[in-house]
Amino acid sequence: MMPAAAGLGMRFGRRTGLCVAAIGVACILLMSRDAEAAGRVVTFRSPSGRTVTGLFTEAEGRPAPAVILVPMLGRPKEDWQAVAERLVSAGVHALAIDLPGLQLPADPRDLLTWHEDIRAAVAFLAGLSDVRPGAVGMAGASLGANLVAVAAAADPGVRSIALVSPSLEYRGVRIEGAMHQYGARQALLAASVQDPYAARSVREMEKMGTGSREVRWSSVPAHGTELLSRDPDLVQTLVDWFQQTLGVN
Repeated sequence: MMPAAAGLGMRFGRRTGLCVAAIGVACILLMSRDAEAAGRVVTFRSPSGRTVTGLFTEAEGRPAPAVILVPMLGRPKEDWQAVAERLVSAGVHALAIDLPGLQLPADPRDLLTWHEDIRAAVAFLAGLSDVRPGAVGMAGASLGANLVAVAAAADPGVRSIALVSPSLEYRGVRIEGAMHQYGARQALLAASVQDPYAARSVREMEKMGTGSREVRWSSVPAHGTELLSRDPDLVQTLVDWFQQTLGVN
């Protein structure tokens, strides 16, 4: 006959095993949801021949608008994660991409081709049935903002852009011609009032082109994607902007 204590131990062991198994399943489900929220890695080819790596986070409603997110120099695409998650919650796909390098290229002429990776991202989205045609936007920070302006100017399929801490000129990447070519389409311009060159650039850019130019000032002393991480209100401003300009249902 089995001792009572031993029987109790076996029953307790079975229950403990079931609890551990249940916790394990719950952990797997949570990890799966976290991975889904973080997006999936995608790659595609740029006209320059480079392979572009992106993090694609998808909204539930399909087809949905989409926004391409471009970081500042020296920072990864993951800097946009908070914005991407808020966009997805608002019904907008988000595709954050890396710049071709973390440092400026040795040949300044190579920098003038970096916007081609952003145009490749537009082509990638155009090939997805879950992305609503004609409802693509772009957001960029610092150098990423200048590259976004150049890429959007050359692609009439881009409906709206948001430029965070842009500059009139970034190592030869000039924004004035791009903004005039961008024309009547809508642009949001954002900068810190404590970031002198970006603030001056935004004031000048407000007069460029013929479309609506919305300006958002921040009092936080930061630049580029660092401004996004320190000013949560700016993150919501970007989400609201793309909901409005891309026609989220």
